[in-house]
Amino acid sequence: MQVQSFWYFFMIFHTQACLRNIHTLLKPSFCFTLLHLLPKRYCRSLSSSCVTSLIDDARPGVGHLHDPTRQSDFDIVISKIPVGKTDDEVFQRLIHDQACSAVQLSHRLVINLLHRFKNDWKSALGVFRWAESRPGYKHTPDSYDMIVDIMGKMKQMDRMRAFLEEMGDDHLVTLDTIAKAMRRFAGARLWQDAVMIFDDLGTFGLEKNTESMNVLLDTLCKEGKVEQARAIFLELKSHIAPNAHTFNIFIHGWCKVNRVDEAHWSMQEMKGHGYRPCVISYSTIIQFYCHQHNLFKVYELFDEMEAQGCPPNVVTYTTVICSLAKLEEFEEAFQIAKRMKTVGCQPDTLFYNSLIHTLGRVGRVREAVQVFEVEMRKTGVVPNTSTYNSMIAMFCHHALEQKALTVLKDLENSKICKPDVQTYYPLLKSCFKTGKTDNSLSQLLDDMVNKHHLSLDYSAYTLLIHGLCRANKCEWAYLLFKEMINLDIIPKYKTCRLLLDEVKQNKMYDAAEKVEDVMKIL
Repeated sequence: MQVQSFWYFFMIFHTQACLRNIHTLLKPSFCFTLLHLLPKRYCRSLSSSCVTSLIDDARPGVGHLHDPTRQSDFDIVISKIPVGKTDDEVFQRLIHDQACSAVQLSHRLVINLLHRFKNDWKSALGVFRWAESRPGYKHTPDSYDMIVDIMGKMKQMDRMRAFLEEMGDDHLVTLDTIAKAMRRFAGARLWQDAVMIFDDLGTFGLEKNTESMNVLLDTLCKEGKVEQARAIFLELKSHIAPNAHTFNIFIHGWCKVNRVDEAHWSMQEMKGHGYRPCVISYSTIIQFYCHQHNLFKVYELFDEMEAQGCPPNVVTYTTVICSLAKLEEFEEAFQIAKRMKTVGCQPDTLFYNSLIHTLGRVGRVREAVQVFEVEMRKTGVVPNTSTYNSMIAMFCHHALEQKALTVLKDLENSKICKPDVQTYYPLLKSCFKTGKTDNSLSQLLDDMVNKHHLSLDYSAYTLLIHGLCRANKCEWAYLLFKEMINLDIIPKYKTCRLLLDEVKQNKMYDAAEKVEDVMKIL
């Protein structure tokens, strides 16, 4: 039974990509025969588009390569990219593929492809190099910014540096590029490298001015390096003038490291430079006091804002509601929402998202539905992906999976927003909670990857591996683990330990050895 389960799940998630490409390697008659040899339950697990594509390709003289209506250029390129290969293997596959050579390359297509592989740097890099190898095509600054961000996100810092140099040679570096690079360096605990980029701005044709200084200070403060940011600011302020945003950066930074007195001092320093504290300044400190459960200070600052002619706005109220909900101070959060409506402050999408989330947390499902379906429409506030995600998460939390799927369908049909990876987290969790780890789970994953072209990220892989191990499907979990490693997404020790125990229990000794090899480098 274990062996059958292994092959079942292996075929569902890994053979689909092979089957979509197999007509380029084998005769159509073989593809048709292979399709009919597959078990019926497996065919039902494949997406209908995949099955249709296989059948069409198997028919003599028929195939999407000869019929441009069969597949978009995006789908053609996606179908040719091998899973878990090096960037050079991806590049070689694309450059030598006849179908890819016929693709009408555009900047929009390249951006969409890079977005699709934002969590898979090898495929992204292979696509990037393939695109630039095409005659007459030249990357835009936007595509360079995306590849720089992808390399930094996946901790490929040397490659990110190489792209920055390449962009510098072509005069393509913008302040947005610099901001992405700085934040990725800081996120990799290489904050000194972020400072070095600022020092080298002149080599990229950029100025050291208030805007670029703020990017550096903001990067350091968000990583908790507030004292280092302060020292740099003191060194620069004699020849680069700060603005209100500069001081708001420090207010946020000091609150982040739990030094609220310095945040208040930054507010006074702000006044000394001729700038009045704004809603952002106050909201940041209010959020800090919410985290400290100091509601007396919260209301005190509300009064101060009113006295200073800077009344709380929807951002302030939303900030407080979110903070109180995290602390499970739900009734207090509802009082804040009521206060906002009483003073005539107009709600926005983020406010409603927070309100829906909070109502869901306390089980007031009907009220949340009323807000989503009636109140938002009445006030003319348009839902975004996060709004739908909040509704889906709420329904899943209260075991109303069918209603969650209905909201998912509405999101898929929306002309304004589309699902993201976070949309599927609660749905995947529900599959494990209800034991629907066969067709339902496979269908969700198929929709994520093939229908919406979403890349599984670290959180998604971790959720799936943990859930599958607990559902006694460690073969499937191990396949995802290998895919995760091939994408250079490094699991935590806890994930490895759980998987190792399961594969050992199921006598998968080769798998156990490979998991142990990964654990040695963590």
